[in-house]
Amino acid sequence: MLELYGAKGCPYTRELRENLLWEGKAFQEYDVEEDPEALKRVLDLTGGRTVPVLVEDGRVVQVGYQGRGCIVSLPPVEE
Repeated sequence: MLELYGAKGCPYTRELRENLLWEGKAFQEYDVEEDPEALKRVLDLTGGRTVPVLVEDGRVVQVGYQGRGCIVSLPPVEE
């Protein structure tokens, strides 16, 4: 199963989602700005904050879309 990690406001996430739908591929989508656990998985998998990230069977197969991506901000640190 494919997993798409992205952000609502990222146009490249939208483009990759539309491409996956066009190709008829099944995928689970996570918004890293709304889901802290999804953001942690992206950071663990890629070491970076660029979305979209496409993961297949626990392995990153794509970061960004057509050479472009969005940088998501980290949540504020609680003191």
